[in-house]
Amino acid sequence: MKRKLALALICSLFASQAWAVGSHWEYEGEYGPTKWASMEPNFKTCGIGKRQSPINIETRDAEKGGLRPIVFSYIPGPAEILNNGHTIQINLPNSGSARFDGLEYKLVQFHFHTPSEEKIDSMASHMVVHLVHKAGDNKLAVVGVLFKLGKENAALKPIFDNLPPKETMTRPLNVFNPADLIPADPIYYGYTGSLTTPPCSEDVKWHVMKKPIEISYAQLAAFKKLYKMNARPIQPLNGRRVQVLQP
Repeated sequence: MKRKLALALICSLFASQAWAVGSHWEYEGEYGPTKWASMEPNFKTCGIGKRQSPINIETRDAEKGGLRPIVFSYIPGPAEILNNGHTIQINLPNSGSARFDGLEYKLVQFHFHTPSEEKIDSMASHMVVHLVHKAGDNKLAVVGVLFKLGKENAALKPIFDNLPPKETMTRPLNVFNPADLIPADPIYYGYTGSLTTPPCSEDVKWHVMKKPIEISYAQLAAFKKLYKMNARPIQPLNGRRVQVLQP
């Protein structure tokens, strides 16, 4: 129990797929997204928040200009593969950082959703990886990279070949370079949103890369064997600006 509590607290801090003590949220059914707000007092933002994620990005409505390129300073480092009960999460104790709007954020973890939580012109991708960053003042920034079916993703092979099959199980990864997950094309969509899981905290900076990267059917199937569907439904935009980096 102590170990589970510690994992939950750490995951919540780093915008991971965490749950509060006593709750049992899911992606479908009795404990699905429509029930999250009423499950715990600190989950109420899931229901009343006005800047929630994920969203549908309408490309024709995205405002051009006003965004800076993301400066990635990722480095290879040790990693831990964790099955946290809602997704596969890769914890990164020392893998560098990224700079958003002039502020440096440390990369702390990344995790997967299938199908992609965010949609582009109402179309979901087969999967998305969310790279979660934290600044010194506890601000959070997420980079979303979409996947399309294609050839095997060599960078992710050591992860998808060693997925922990049960909740709270971990497996070490000697070295991983998160830079291998970033598309060569730097164009991204930016908006202000929230965590996509309870407690759905807001004021998270979102950066969804325009170009997808590839993943094989076998790799997708390996993940879906554990998590067939772990995507929160699209949330209302409520007048928020969605911008796109000017090429």
